[in-house]
Amino acid sequence: MTAATGVGSMPGTDVAETLRVIRGEVGDFVFVPELPARGPHAGMIGRALAVLEGLEADLQPAGWRLGVGSGSDLRRARSLLAEDLDAAEELLDDHTGPVKVQVTGPLTLAAHVERARGEKLVADHGARRELAESLAEGLTAHVADVRRRFGRAEQIVVQVDEPDITAVLGGGIPTASGFGRHRIVHPPEADALLRPVVDAVTSAGARSVVHSCAADVPVALLAGAGFTAVSFDVGLAEPDDSWSEAFEAGIDLWPGVVPSTEAEVTDAGLGRRVEGFFSRLGFDEDAYTTRTVVTPTCGLAGASPAWARRALSLAQGVAGAASRNGEGRDR
Repeated sequence: MTAATGVGSMPGTDVAETLRVIRGEVGDFVFVPELPARGPHAGMIGRALAVLEGLEADLQPAGWRLGVGSGSDLRRARSLLAEDLDAAEELLDDHTGPVKVQVTGPLTLAAHVERARGEKLVADHGARRELAESLAEGLTAHVADVRRRFGRAEQIVVQVDEPDITAVLGGGIPTASGFGRHRIVHPPEADALLRPVVDAVTSAGARSVVHSCAADVPVALLAGAGFTAVSFDVGLAEPDDSWSEAFEAGIDLWPGVVPSTEAEVTDAGLGRRVEGFFSRLGFDEDAYTTRTVVTPTCGLAGASPAWARRALSLAQGVAGAASRNGEGRDR
């Protein structure tokens, strides 16, 4: 059976209302949303920093920076995360399907957060490693907390967001001056940062999924790091052998097919895009129906509330049609 869920971010500032929308539109596969309209403390970087163990950070004019300030900004980020989990626990107390939470991955986090003396962590091998280890340790406690809160859920899923992974691997992250680019982080180095995070999620009893809405997603690297599924933008993915090899090796593929901002689309048209992608990989619906989760192409923070609701509904519509087609062939 094909499922549907959201990527993570949603518009608005009311987490309880957003959770009601999510549960009403995607059905069984709910997620705890990020609401960046509340400010940087609630955005993807602030939320990931709130999970770190043993590192402090504060907001500076250029953004988040480790090891400076009083830590009041990080305390605010942690408070918002706890409040959101409290709201989700109350509203989803009877939920028995999977529950997904999101966290920014170590490569994207290193591309956005600065060291105490300036420049992004991505420029410093030791700082990158320390960040990944802190994130992995923090996720152990975070997943345990989520499991405790949603004790009836059939599965806890941790989605590791890596929208900037292609830029990090390709040397595309700008320096503070804007005139240069930080050096390439080679695949073995990237693997060494991702693996502790995946291992922490797995050891805590949750499922690790990676999401990237970038072009040229390094699916072989992500599969090798241990992720059980790759969530991606169908419109940006090039369906080459790396995708089919990952799928044949047991890595599920979660097609992001619903536009993240308003567009004229239909369930049937979006379903054909999903079918077309897998067809180009050489797989028919029997092969992928039970191994896909349909999502929007990226987060919905930039969408109107009406489109965010509609996008989740469309994802569910595509998933439902695929499931019905699969059941029809079985009869």
